[in-house]
Amino acid sequence: MSKAMERRAKFREELILAAERSISAGGLAGLKTRELAREIGVANGAVYNLVEDMDELILRVGSRTLGRLDAALTAAESDGPASPRETLVRIAVAYCNFAAENLELWRALFEHRMAPGKPVPEWAISEQMDLFRHIYRPLAALFPNRSPAELGVTARSLFSAAHGMVLLGLEQKLIAVPVEALREEIAIIVGAMVDGLTAMHD
Repeated sequence: MSKAMERRAKFREELILAAERSISAGGLAGLKTRELAREIGVANGAVYNLVEDMDELILRVGSRTLGRLDAALTAAESDGPASPRETLVRIAVAYCNFAAENLELWRALFEHRMAPGKPVPEWAISEQMDLFRHIYRPLAALFPNRSPAELGVTARSLFSAAHGMVLLGLEQKLIAVPVEALREEIAIIVGAMVDGLTAMHD
């Protein structure tokens, strides 16, 4: 790699880290290219020599967030022997904990919208969809006769239920729920959903 390419890669990484800090502190609304450029020591226009546009920058920050979420879910899965049901509960609780501890970065994953007419890149979609393996695997153990398509629908449904609880529970409004109580409720409800699905297929 040439010196120029090394320099560009260094500034690109610094830009992504600066954007991550900015989103973590103030959400997507506080993300300003001028401030990011000043922080990493480049001209404002140079930001777009490092990333294509703000969409790419936000997606690159999201990629780092998804990587840490993946690690958190993997750690929850690996935390001692567990039945498929218990694994699903652990994953849901770990998801809640991650969201609470990384609130603005987690919100940014769902609040960001691409520029009109611009599709989400395949690499970003692939990273998002890969996380469903954490739900898919225990479901496949619970329901070995289900097709991959059926398991995929159930995995997305379970995620939607848990995500909705976390999203509403962490809102800083009247509906906000203390994290400890939210964690307990998610464990109960995800366990009950899995029990219900299992009973339907007995």
